[in-house]
Amino acid sequence: MGLSAVLSVVLLFAGVILVLKAVRMVPQGYEWTVERFGRYTHTMDPGLHFLIPIVYGVGRKINMMEQVMDVPSQDVITKDNAVVKVDGVVYFQVLDAAKAAYEVAQLEVAILNLVMTNIRTAIGSLDLDESLSKRDEINARVLVAVDQATHPWGLKVNRIELKDIQPPRDLVDSMARQMKAEREKRANILEAEGHRQAEILRAEGEKQAAILEAEGKREAAFREAEARERLAEAEAKATQLVSDAIAGGNVNAINYFVAQKYIEAFKALAEAPNQKFVMMPMEATGVIGSLAGIAELAKNALGSDALAAQASTRTPPPSPRLGG
Repeated sequence: MGLSAVLSVVLLFAGVILVLKAVRMVPQGYEWTVERFGRYTHTMDPGLHFLIPIVYGVGRKINMMEQVMDVPSQDVITKDNAVVKVDGVVYFQVLDAAKAAYEVAQLEVAILNLVMTNIRTAIGSLDLDESLSKRDEINARVLVAVDQATHPWGLKVNRIELKDIQPPRDLVDSMARQMKAEREKRANILEAEGHRQAEILRAEGEKQAAILEAEGKREAAFREAEARERLAEAEAKATQLVSDAIAGGNVNAINYFVAQKYIEAFKALAEAPNQKFVMMPMEATGVIGSLAGIAELAKNALGSDALAAQASTRTPPPSPRLGG
């Protein structure tokens, strides 16, 4: 093979290389920076581009998609000198490829160190209990600080999440005992409050029952007094009638009055408790005589009523007819 053939092959190979260097295809989700003799000139978007070989070259290939980066576990001292292990995750996205390429070296390392430092600062200003219960507040504080610090690098930090906060084992056991004691305390308080409320309700019920019972007794006494008053009025009226009958000369009225009182006394004697038999007094014949008087009164009353009825039904005699 002659020298001209070798030179032709070399030139062909160099031409292929130059064509490959001139034609650039940027994939979707990336942006490439272009440098002219090592100096940044512009940024190539996704698609097909042509560059002059040797003069222009590709500088940095920047991923423009949102990226996730794990924050390794680290020991953090809280405000009350408790040591906890904290890890997390960071979501960020490059908005300016030129700044991300030339404003900071080792972009991911810089972001990671910045996040870890701000996590230690945020947790170090809180007590252990606050660090465990205010995770959202810690995430927000770290996010604001990191986003402001990375803004000159052409980045946007979207989210920072603490995945786990692990206190020491002995501290966890102590917190578990404390939580158990607190729950038992609350249970005892609730139980005592329940007993107290039950006693209050029971006392209120007894009070209401006593009031109702007193009102019932008061009403019963009022009714009984009214009944006695009416009975006294009836007794007085009956006595007045008997007195009028006696004044009119009716001796049987006296017998009726005495017999009624005698029978009431005898009834009370018979209804006495533990009374098995009743001794009849010798004056029982007086009672029988009084009863005879009562019967006589009833007989006279019935006779007078019958005479009155007969008089009312008697037909008048026929009037004499005049002769004519």
